[in-house]
Amino acid sequence: MSEPVDRARRVLNEAPADLLLDRIADVLATGYGITRVDLLQVDYRLAALLPLVGDEPVTTPGHPAWRCFDHQSPTVADDTGYLPVSMRGERRGVLVVAPAPTRPAALDELTEIATALAHEIAAVTNGTDVYRSARRSRRLTLAAEMQWEMLPGRSRTRPSFSLAGQLEPAYAVRGDSFDWSDDGTQVWLSTINGTGEGVAAAMLTSLATHALRNARRSGLGLADQAALADQAVYDLHRGDRHLAALLMELDLRSGLLTVVDAGSPRLVLLRDGTVRELPLEAQFPLGMFEATDYREQRFELCRGDRLFVVSDGVIDATGQDVRYGETALDRFLRRTGPMEPLDAVRSLIGDLRAFVAGDLIDDAVVVCLDWTGPQD
Repeated sequence: MSEPVDRARRVLNEAPADLLLDRIADVLATGYGITRVDLLQVDYRLAALLPLVGDEPVTTPGHPAWRCFDHQSPTVADDTGYLPVSMRGERRGVLVVAPAPTRPAALDELTEIATALAHEIAAVTNGTDVYRSARRSRRLTLAAEMQWEMLPGRSRTRPSFSLAGQLEPAYAVRGDSFDWSDDGTQVWLSTINGTGEGVAAAMLTSLATHALRNARRSGLGLADQAALADQAVYDLHRGDRHLAALLMELDLRSGLLTVVDAGSPRLVLLRDGTVRELPLEAQFPLGMFEATDYREQRFELCRGDRLFVVSDGVIDATGQDVRYGETALDRFLRRTGPMEPLDAVRSLIGDLRAFVAGDLIDDAVVVCLDWTGPQD
């Protein structure tokens, strides 16, 4: 590790939570002669790169900052460098530096520093509002604030899998959500197609999410996880409130997918350019009845398979009195084959926004999971 990179890591580790960018700017000035440093964070809609300080948001497709974000590689344009601020597949934004160094080795070092910055931002975010506040282009509703706070992230990458998810309308989502966890051999994914309005919907989804996490962390299987969450919701609402959920567990070594469908969103498989909906056994939504007995299903995935989970808000999105529907969805999903999961999710959401000519009205959740096969 070069001396400037090592120094940058030390400085970031010791810097106050709100001064990460200021401290790293001093290191870059000394080590690389850089006079301008800024952080562009991607907003909740995945539609703008918002500066931490000064400057204007970057919204124009094809801008060097977007090329850096999309391709996850350093980009230089007009004597300015753009470096991906990402960690474990979670894309947080872009570090902007000027003048950009001309030595390829220096650009590689700056990319390492940008990755270290991503780790530190993740570490300090719970203790400061500086970074959260700067990455919103408008005010979040209270319900949306609650939903985004529950998410484990928006994208995740390991050698054996990649996944990404998005909530819409990003600044006003109410009940739809997703959750995931992995331990290197398994990945667990749950999506919730919530019901109701405003804070009441967010609270119902929060209860179900935390009940599922509690059951998962206790080592229970999917059917028992669903049963525990079902009982938690029923105990509070006595069947008056319930919500649809899809629970999945993927064995990363074998590709065995275990599923519990509790009135869930749609599960679609993209394999070798062909789209088909997996035949799920429809079971009662969580909290509809007391002591529901849930059953698991199993499917064998092939290396390179892609799974999409989409809620009703995607299929039922309406533009000019025309429903988006399954046909348009399947056609678009086929086009996402070469894309990374986050790019596929972002493209689908963009297509939906274009279809409805604005933000979605009803809640929608989209999650994309790739299984790339067992790894040594």
